[in-house]
Amino acid sequence: MTATAPSAPLALTSGQLPRFIEPALLAGVAVVVAGVQVLMGGFNLATWLILSAVLYLIAIGVGSAIVENRRKAVDRVVRGLVTAAFLLAVAPLISTLYTVVSKGLAVVNWQFVTQVGGTAFDPNTLEVVATAGAWQAIAGTLIITGIAALISVPIGILAAVYLVEYALPTNPLRRAITFLVDVMTGIPSIVAGLFAFSLFSLIVGPKAFSGFSASIALCVLMIPIVIRSTEEMLRLVPADLREASLALGVPRSATIIKVVLRTAASGIITGVVLAVARVVGETAPIFIAASFTDNFNANPFEGPMQTLPVMAYTAYSFPGQDIDASQANAWGAAFLLVVLVVIFNLIARIVAAVFAPKAR
Repeated sequence: MTATAPSAPLALTSGQLPRFIEPALLAGVAVVVAGVQVLMGGFNLATWLILSAVLYLIAIGVGSAIVENRRKAVDRVVRGLVTAAFLLAVAPLISTLYTVVSKGLAVVNWQFVTQVGGTAFDPNTLEVVATAGAWQAIAGTLIITGIAALISVPIGILAAVYLVEYALPTNPLRRAITFLVDVMTGIPSIVAGLFAFSLFSLIVGPKAFSGFSASIALCVLMIPIVIRSTEEMLRLVPADLREASLALGVPRSATIIKVVLRTAASGIITGVVLAVARVVGETAPIFIAASFTDNFNANPFEGPMQTLPVMAYTAYSFPGQDIDASQANAWGAAFLLVVLVVIFNLIARIVAAVFAPKAR
């Protein structure tokens, strides 16, 4: 019996590229592509970005396949594609925020925030003088959105409680409500504005512009969002909590209020705040239902009202004699609207952290 020669041991590890190879290779490819473009007589930013990304993915894939293995090469290429897709999605957002902030900060100051803007005729110079100010739009935005929230939040939460806690899956009313909520979720915002204006035109006549009418239009957009978010939060509450409370003899209504809603309070409040942030920037329904005005109007039941999104739209689309001043007001209103939305999102995060079950 002859002895066989031992076979070579299998390699359990493969080669490894340096950690800095990816940023170094990307920088090198970008420099080479830029140099080639300059030598060819012109530099184009879009072409430079696309060629740099494509050549980098090819280079990192081939290099990783040679030094490491096929699995790591595929991983590096896919990671590069995901990163490129992320940057491509974030670039418009960053560009928009930079434009709004850079142009808005040049206009917004304490006087702009606290002063009522508009135009007035100066009899001394016989000129129309434009005054920069957004106080009427800030007040109108808060009043209209506040009324819409006061109406939509109770309706949305109670409807979600009925769908989750009371209605059976085979209940025809539950199916009808769910279908209508799905339809209302995708309804165009301008349709909500036309609905509110038509409704109040039948009630008060053709001059139906009012802040309350705009609030009703926003309610049409807010209610399905509140219902959906609350419904999902209530479904996340474990059934064991409900069963334990009912087993102790606690009535169903008290169980829902003290156990279910309290457990889901963080998600419900977050959904409500995000729904408010979603509708606060609507332009079409408010423009149709409340119109716009340069005068300060704090009465939501009479006369047109101004809001920040409508102010930005009208100042940019229908400028006065001083076009630069009108566009400056538009950018200032857009900046204040972004700040307001950021504040609402921060409130949602703070509320979610404070009312989270683990925090309590």
